Amino acid sequence: MNILVLGSGGREHAIAWALSKSPRCDELFVAPGNGGTAAVATNVNDVDMMSGSSVLSFVREHGVDLVVVGPEAPLVAGVADELRDAGISVFGPDAAGALLEGSKAHSKAFMEKNDIPTAAYATFDSCDPAIAYILEQGAPIVVKADGLAAGKGVVVASTVEEAEDAVRECFDGKFGDAGKTVLIEECMTGPECSLLAFVANGKAFPMAPAQDHKRAFDGDEGPNTGGMGVYSPVPIVTDEEMASMVAIMDKAAAATAATDGVRDYRGVLYGGFMLTPAGPKIVEFNVRFGDPETQVILPRLKTDLVDVMCAVAEGRVDDLSLEWADEWAVCVVLASAGYPGAYEKGKVILGIDEAEALDGVSVFHAGTSHNADGELVTAGGRVLNVVALGKTFEEARERAYAACDLISFEGKQFRTDIGAKAARGRSAWE
Repeated sequence: MNILVLGSGGREHAIAWALSKSPRCDELFVAPGNGGTAAVATNVNDVDMMSGSSVLSFVREHGVDLVVVGPEAPLVAGVADELRDAGISVFGPDAAGALLEGSKAHSKAFMEKNDIPTAAYATFDSCDPAIAYILEQGAPIVVKADGLAAGKGVVVASTVEEAEDAVRECFDGKFGDAGKTVLIEECMTGPECSLLAFVANGKAFPMAPAQDHKRAFDGDEGPNTGGMGVYSPVPIVTDEEMASMVAIMDKAAAATAATDGVRDYRGVLYGGFMLTPAGPKIVEFNVRFGDPETQVILPRLKTDLVDVMCAVAEGRVDDLSLEWADEWAVCVVLASAGYPGAYEKGKVILGIDEAEALDGVSVFHAGTSHNADGELVTAGGRVLNVVALGKTFEEARERAYAACDLISFEGKQFRTDIGAKAARGRSAWE
């Protein structure tokens, strides 16, 4: 098969890496890709992944059999719809399904309608009523821009003043159209955990759970980021909590089945959970693989990813069966100095080959490219995902950090405590 992956981050490198291992994968393209995807696929720079017609033109010219949409924005824009209308197999939901991430208000209404546990909330289309609600509810409280805001539209406000500022930023246009509607939610408490599932024909096939680290600095300090590290599985999740999360994902998947002429949801449904004292509740749904969760989930998947994605894209749920390696995976993100704020690009990266020579280590590129001299250089805030597998949690952590020490670039920053809290047990969250 010829396969096209849309996207340019660490998630897409991990997807391409896993697809390339399949004997069914002939030619593999990534549009636009990055400095790492070039090692396992052909990077394509002349495809606009936000344009269905641009993607379709490439697909027809190169005989592509399967398109895998990595990021959420093309899905919300309806790229999968246009490809499916042309008879192309696509891994990723249509625009109607993608609204579960594209509009937080729509997602909340979906949860309410289908009795899916989540935080209490209210939505607002203007500033003054939103601020009045905050004054009534008090803090801590959560303020969210309704639409896609590149992961930056959520503020967990510890004070009323902070919440008011977040509301004003939304309505003052900081997030463009994404902030025209604002959600204000109760602040749930407990550890967070991600459970992703392959979904087709209203059925969910859960993957292994993972736990991300959103804050920039050790001890969960500093600003929120796209994710500074992650591990899988999650040792603090009880059997009862896992069963509850699976049941919630089953219920959500069933609600995505084709109705009223809307096609089935076919792709990944990402459940972001809070393990509250009252049980697991949904913080948010995403409609694609998580980043960096993908980087620890796919290395543990023993089933051929091409087989899985084709079965999902074609709605062949009876052919879906997932097998997981009995290993731990830990990912540490190496970032540019200043991230998630301003940062410089073009810093030469050394030591990746040495890191990948370590047993069980893979390095997925997120923000890299090649300069005019052919050197690998930094090209983003999150630069590399250093992933290690191990027979124990501690072995995986030690291997990941040993690999991090072998990689160098000017301004390299990373958290030194990925997984440390979970290693202490559930009491670390109390």
